[in-house]
Amino acid sequence: RSQRRASDIMSKAQSKSYSFETGHEEMIHDAQLDYYGKRLATASSDRTIKIFELNGSSQKLLSELKGGHNGPVWQVSWSHPTHGNLLASCSYDRKVCIWEEVQKNQWQRSYADEKHQASVNSVTWGPHEFGRIFAAASADGSVSVHKFIDNRWVRGVIPQAHQGGVNAVSWAPAIPSASLVAQGAIPKPQMRLVTGGCDNLVKIWAYNEGKDVWDLQQTLSKHKGWVRDVAWAPSLGLPGNTVASCSEDSTVVIWTDEKKGSMEVAHSIECKDKVWRVSWSTMGNVLAVSEGNSKVQLWKESVDGKWQNLSTMNEGLKKAEGKVQ
Repeated sequence: RSQRRASDIMSKAQSKSYSFETGHEEMIHDAQLDYYGKRLATASSDRTIKIFELNGSSQKLLSELKGGHNGPVWQVSWSHPTHGNLLASCSYDRKVCIWEEVQKNQWQRSYADEKHQASVNSVTWGPHEFGRIFAAASADGSVSVHKFIDNRWVRGVIPQAHQGGVNAVSWAPAIPSASLVAQGAIPKPQMRLVTGGCDNLVKIWAYNEGKDVWDLQQTLSKHKGWVRDVAWAPSLGLPGNTVASCSEDSTVVIWTDEKKGSMEVAHSIECKDKVWRVSWSTMGNVLAVSEGNSKVQLWKESVDGKWQNLSTMNEGLKKAEGKVQ
């Protein structure tokens, strides 16, 4: 169930796709392009992370990151280049690691958090406007938030975020909703997160700077199975926020607060298999949906507010052990 940006999937929908051998000895769980789309990081059950340079249909292995994890690596996340070349990783071994490129193609682990009590299932960097900050979701039910302050990492936590464990976490964009059409001063952006868990719930959290805590803003109940992934859509400054969630109940739910100010169901997509991942395009207008039957669907909202299935692509992920396609 390797993940790609929706924009990458869309480009493959319009051009010939290709696969290549990564050299991983076991299953690949994640594959992420950097900000410029020039480098690809892969995470595997063989406990390693590999970084490839992509040039058209050719690729070159640049680095192999070993020794950071003692279990399967579930996810990787690139930082925005504003903060240097940083890569976050999370693993079944309960650890979150930050890797820094100290010289060209030479990486070293600069930070490791080992305070989670169970597998760390998801890790993602926050918007670069908030500084060096990332969040990690764990099977112990908590979400940790790490911010680089005064030359050191400061760890915060949302305890008991989801009963049974947290499977996914995603940041809200820093650009405030409706800022493009707002009159007068634009309000200061607030840090917000969306999480999905084994309690079948999706939750919205907001950072309370005065109390230095994360407040629960809203609990969204629609799914009838574990929520496997959540994704907050990028903002262009237009009114409304949009979040997508997917579940083992074979559904994808698109939530929006455009009408009432609080999140409500805008659309529900029925799929043929369990849904593992959802990912928005850079513009936030196309949603990629990855199913357990090795298919990826692309959905787009039309002018009249209806969601349309643009394409269905068989990615052949059942044969993806050791390969990226």
